[in-house]
Amino acid sequence: MNIEVVKSKIHKVTVTEANLNYVGSITIDEDLMDASNIIEHEKVQIVNINNGERFETYVIKGERASGVICLNGPAARKVQVGDVVIIISYASMDFEEAKTFKPSFIFPDITTNSIV
Repeated sequence: MNIEVVKSKIHKVTVTEANLNYVGSITIDEDLMDASNIIEHEKVQIVNINNGERFETYVIKGERASGVICLNGPAARKVQVGDVVIIISYASMDFEEAKTFKPSFIFPDITTNSIV
């Protein structure tokens, strides 16, 4: 039996941009991606602490050390610049493997979106 478990989590980052005129996705600073073990084009869930929105999209690599967190396309309507969000990815794995799996959680500085 396979189950879904949390693979990676970027806990509390601040939205720096919202670009409605884009195909869709979330742009994330490459440093944050590396630290949280999230890769480009990976499906993620976005949880907006400010308004309670929860939605899924995919990741685009942002400029390293820029602090960018940009919601693109229709997702831009679910946030405001300055909102604090949590970004979560999941993995499907065998039940026994899941018991010992260790997810990657990071807790960036929410004023700069940099790794503390």
